[in-house]
Amino acid sequence: MNRSIFQIWQPNNFKDETTLKKLKTMNLNVGPQHPAAHGVLRLIVQLNGEIIEKIDPHIGLLHRGTEKLMEDKIYLHSLPYFDRFDYVSMLIQEHAYCLAIESLLGTLNYSATFVQIRTLYDEITRILNHLLAIACHALDVGSMSPIFWAFEEREKLMEFYERVSGARMHAAFYRPNEVNLKAISSFLLEDILDFSKNCFTTLNEIHNTLTYNKIWKQRLVNVGTYSHETCINYGLTGVMSRSIGIKRDLRLDKLETYANYYYLNFRSFVGQNGDSYDRFLIRMNEMTESLNIINQVINKITKHKTQKKNK
Repeated sequence: MNRSIFQIWQPNNFKDETTLKKLKTMNLNVGPQHPAAHGVLRLIVQLNGEIIEKIDPHIGLLHRGTEKLMEDKIYLHSLPYFDRFDYVSMLIQEHAYCLAIESLLGTLNYSATFVQIRTLYDEITRILNHLLAIACHALDVGSMSPIFWAFEEREKLMEFYERVSGARMHAAFYRPNEVNLKAISSFLLEDILDFSKNCFTTLNEIHNTLTYNKIWKQRLVNVGTYSHETCINYGLTGVMSRSIGIKRDLRLDKLETYANYYYLNFRSFVGQNGDSYDRFLIRMNEMTESLNIINQVINKITKHKTQKKNK
């Protein structure tokens, strides 16, 4: 006779309905004291177990009148503010500011050495950004290991920031029409190449831990979905738009490309469902492509240096 070791729970078996456990909804504050929502956002969330039934959002403020402060400064003195606008994509913010100035002056150049260095550090910044997103997301969902692996890699990347600017995060490294080429040594480029090889191992560990994990998939698949119309109306870009299948990547756009991407060989990834799981997969794939771009850019810079020496 086969007997199951698990007891089958059937509410109908109870004779007295008062013995049934009644689940009450719980109201929870998310922010503004949370490290990821310090005054920027407060959510009053009504939870039924793990299901969010209602959200009451309270929008806060992040900036400190930065735009007003910049009105009285020259272009170069305003550049460090952009590190603070998005402090997980510091140099990419600086790059956008430099591109705006260069377009005003009509001096855009996509093949210069300083543009290649910008491309290199843009992709380092992209990895910094995605590692933080995935690691903190995994910790919130219940997986602790990825945050240790990811933050170890982030420390190495911020060391590359420090070696060219003296600052781990707020680098203020880019300049309109130039960068400090003296800070880019052959030793630095070799260390970045070594990092790119070892980082694949870390990404593989995160992939093996999360991608096929049942709990991870249960909490991400078909969660956080939105429509194509919502994406367009709210002006969502980047991974947020590519996760619902919009093939939109400025780096691959012939008309709107920037930096040195036109001369590089790489891919962009899109999802189909527009859920949190698709966005996780896109970020993982984008980090591997960023490592590929880093290798290409360093090879181009070293070739250019050897050609100069031979002359």
